[in-house]
This record gives sequence, structure tokens and C-alpha cells, in this order.
Amino acid sequence: MSAALSPRYLGLDVRWLVETWARRTPDRPFLTWAPFDGEARTWTRRQFAHDVDRVAGALAAAGLRPGGRLAIVLPNSPAFLITWCAVTSLGAVAVCLNPKSSRDELAYALGHSRSTFALTTADRAGNVAAAGPRVIVDGDPGPDGFAALLAAGLAAPAVRTDWSDPASVQYTSGTTARPKGVIWSQGNCLWSGQTGTAHQRLSPGDVNLVHLPLFHTNALSYSFLSSLWSGGSVVLQPRFSASRFWPAAVEHGATWTSVVSFCLRALRAHEVPERHRFRGWASSSVVDPGPATGGVPVMGWFGMTETVSHPVVSDPHHPVAAGSMGRVAPEYDVAVLAEDGAQVPAGTAATGELLVRGVPGVSLFAGYLDAPELTAAAFDADGWFHTGDRVRVAEDGGVWFLERDSDVLKVGGENIGAPEVERVLLGVPGVSEAAVVSRPDPMLGEVPVAFVTARPGEEVSVAAAAHRCEELLTPYKRPREIRVVAELPRSTLDKVAKATLRRQLLAEAGTDE
Repeated sequence: MSAALSPRYLGLDVRWLVETWARRTPDRPFLTWAPFDGEARTWTRRQFAHDVDRVAGALAAAGLRPGGRLAIVLPNSPAFLITWCAVTSLGAVAVCLNPKSSRDELAYALGHSRSTFALTTADRAGNVAAAGPRVIVDGDPGPDGFAALLAAGLAAPAVRTDWSDPASVQYTSGTTARPKGVIWSQGNCLWSGQTGTAHQRLSPGDVNLVHLPLFHTNALSYSFLSSLWSGGSVVLQPRFSASRFWPAAVEHGATWTSVVSFCLRALRAHEVPERHRFRGWASSSVVDPGPATGGVPVMGWFGMTETVSHPVVSDPHHPVAAGSMGRVAPEYDVAVLAEDGAQVPAGTAATGELLVRGVPGVSLFAGYLDAPELTAAAFDADGWFHTGDRVRVAEDGGVWFLERDSDVLKVGGENIGAPEVERVLLGVPGVSEAAVVSRPDPMLGEVPVAFVTARPGEEVSVAAAAHRCEELLTPYKRPREIRVVAELPRSTLDKVAKATLRRQLLAEAGTDE
């Protein structure tokens, strides 16, 4: 049997996973909601499965069918996880969107995904409804609220799904002017849980503190789906808060968490309690145990929405040097190739692009939503997915990140596609060209800065440009500075030399490249 017809998850789906643990350990705590205000609430495995079943039943009665799409436009909340599992249990597709998206960004994603239902908060309901889907409001006690789905008391219909059926869509920024919808199949979701469990050495006794946003791969795949697979439990916070991190961890006995570099920087200013139960954290690179981590080792890993889990990961029992992302994971093929296609030798200063190969719909994403040309372009003739990230390989096999594609910025853990911002700036009166690059930032890592030129005989208003960005872009995507310049530097083939602009900003910041 070929790899494309892998029977790994034959007959299995997300609904099977939810119901399996509800039968095996019905009274074991699974989800604890730890809000910043108010009392915590815990769902056992049986209670969680019950609520998933009731929400699925109500959605099916409302007209959500297999293959249909429901957008989840929510911050972290129990309703997010219950609804995500309910939608995928019906053989429908959960479309995960950033609740802080602008009206324009929401309209694009909701239209592009053809979502017929959407779950959101009252403050976003107007913008969501304007795009056309039927809106369900979390926190609304009325008939259009999330509580009404549970109160309807309808059981989910029996639905047979295949491991290759689409289950979830995450939108990811990159080198296109609009974010791409990354499709995860049912098999991808199960792979995510199984592989994440293995990489983190999770067991039913682990408690995963989740504070990163659920609409991203990190929290949804690495944390939630891994805990769903392993039999462990999740403590969910509304968002990351450095002042609330340690109190929640101690109160609920957290043993594991995933952080981004922004979290590590923010936690340095906070006192670590004398006693906690953490046995490990994970981040984008290995961090030696230290005061900010409460003496906990931080394993490194590398993954993308398209890779579902981690093609590169460190081993908690056999760590690599601090700063490394880890070694090649046994579940993936990984190559590091120079521009001429040659394999980059380990133990040298040579760098290359990180390529990943796996099984589409299992260990790699199932494709970009309604964009077969973009899906095809992401792979080469030998089936390698091109990440766009440049790395080097140490003598011990550790993979070290150097830089991402110049058109992708990472601001406080959030990816920004420079073309998304440039598209908005090109709509400003008088703007001829726009180039967005990163500038170092002590807390966020990097922030976007825009350079624009004016059309001959016209002027560009920086205030107008900033106003347009405020209207059309999520706050973290907005340039921190907009500079009007006479011309943009050029490289070969008359392309804008963004490296030159980045070096200029680095020099101004007093930072070496």
C-alpha cells in the first residue's frame, strides 16, 4: 500500500478520540477553565464529551452538514474547544480565526472559507454577521447564544468520516498578499495528538497549562490535541499573563506548558513560587533551566501550520545545546539544502533552507484551501515542502534557526506576512511602492516598519497611511513606523533589496546582523 493510502488512522477520527477517553476514564478531569475573574470550572472527560455531543446535535439540527464550515472567531474559552470538537465530530470543518482581526480581514477569511455559521463574541458579532454567516454568540443567554446549543439537548447524529476528510482550517501569513487557509484532515488532527504526545512524553497524569491563542497551531495542536490524545488534562487561560501564569500553574498543578520567546522575556520580572509541579516547558529553542523558568528545562521544537506537528524537536532526556531547535524528529524526513540543491554539511557554518517531507493529510497538511496552485508550488518534484526558513546543522545534529523568509515577520509569537501589510499601504493615496521589514524590539522580538515611495508629482500622508492600517489590519500587523523615502534600494532583477532596509534598521538600533 502506498504512503498516500496510509491505514494509520483507518476508522478513527476526532469524535472517536473524544468518546474513547469518555468511556475509559469518564471521571478524570480533562478541561479546567481558569478565567482571570471568577471561579474556575472543570469538565471531566465524560462531561466534555457530553457537551461536545450536544453542541454537535444542535448544529446538525441547524443545518451544519458534513463538509460544511463553521468559523470560530473567539479568544480562548471552553466554547472554542467544545465547538471545535463538535464541528469536527460532524464531519464538518472548523475554521479558526483570530478574534482581533479587522473587519476587512474577517470579511476576507469568512468569505474565502465560505463559512455558513460562525461562533463569536458579542463585540465581534456585527463584523462577523456582515460577512454573511449565521452568528452564534458565546455568552448570549438568548436563542442565538452558545448556551442555547447545549440547552437544546439534541444528540449528535451518527456520521462516518474518513481520515482524509477535512476537519480544520487555520489561516497562516506568508508571502502572499492574503493569508492562506491551511487544511488539516481528520488524520492530521490525530497525528498531531499522537506525535505531540510522544515528543512531550505526555501521560494521563500530565496537566498542560494553555495560555497561547487556540486559533494558532501551537495551542491547538501542540497543547490541546496532544492532551486529548494522551489522556491528560488541560488548564485553559484566557490569554498569556505574566502576573497570572505562576498562580494558575500552582493552583491547578500544571506539569507542562508551551511558551514563546515573548513569554520567557515577560516572566523574567516575576517571582517564581517555591513549589510548582512543572517537569518541562517547550519553546522555539532549547533554554537551559534558570530563574525565569523556575528551574524547569525548556525543550526546543520547530513546526508550522503546514507541518501539523514538529519535524525538529529536542529530546527531554538527550538535549542539545541551548539555542538549538532540536534534532530531526523520527516521524519526518528533513533536509537542509543550499541554493544549488546540495545537502548542507553538519558541523560547519554553511546554511541552507529547511525542507520537510511526510504524508499529506497525515504528517503534512492536506493542502491550501481552494488554492491547488499554491499547494503545488509549496512542494518540489520530490515531494519536499519548502519552509522558507534558513538553518544550519551543528556537529551533534542540532538544527539552529537563522532567519525566516524575508517576507515573514514574527511579532511577539505572531507571524506577519509583509505582503499583507504592503497590500494595505498600496491603497493609500499617492503611494507608488511599499516595502515592510522587521526592526528589532526588546520585548516582541521584532516589529514591522514600512518604507513607501510616492508617485511622481504626488505626496504621501503618513497619517493617512497609519489610519488605513488601523482600519484594515489587526493591531500586531500595523507598522510601528511608516517612512516616506525617495526610492527603495534594489537588488538583482530590480527587486526591492529588503536586506538593505533591514541592515539600515539594525544599524539604527545598534544591533549587529
